Amino acid sequence: MVTRRTPLPGVGTQYDIATKDGRHISVVVHEDGRRFIGFYDPDDPDACQGTVPLEAEEAARFASIIAPDRTEVALPGSEFDLNLVTERIPVGPDSPYRGRPMGDTKARTRTGVSIVAVLRRTGAHPSPGPDYRLEAGDTLLVVGTREGVDDLAEIVAGS
Repeated sequence: MVTRRTPLPGVGTQYDIATKDGRHISVVVHEDGRRFIGFYDPDDPDACQGTVPLEAEEAARFASIIAPDRTEVALPGSEFDLNLVTERIPVGPDSPYRGRPMGDTKARTRTGVSIVAVLRRTGAHPSPGPDYRLEAGDTLLVVGTREGVDDLAEIVAGS
């Protein structure tokens, strides 16, 4: 099996897989977290027969079905069951934080969520400081509890 990774600037990354029997499957992971699986004609590797869009949760479920033996990283002991999620939160044109320093969100104080990176058309900005200015079109890569992440998404959207 052959796998090829191709960066798609401003879009995301495309992963192409050629199976032993010559079939071609492609997965495009967009910067905003959307994923598409493409299936190609075995006789014409450039002819896409169809695509299936997947949300992040659907992609994770699909991956767990395909690779059920994969080992999940977990801390030992039930006292460490932190129940954390990682998600991407878009900064829309109507966000009250567009054009403002990230620290103005008070994300960690208000929700307990950490913003670990800002994804921008020009690239990823890991560990941004509170003075990092957010722009419409940015995507926040965040880690926190499900409730905290949902709350931060509402805050950033201005809901």
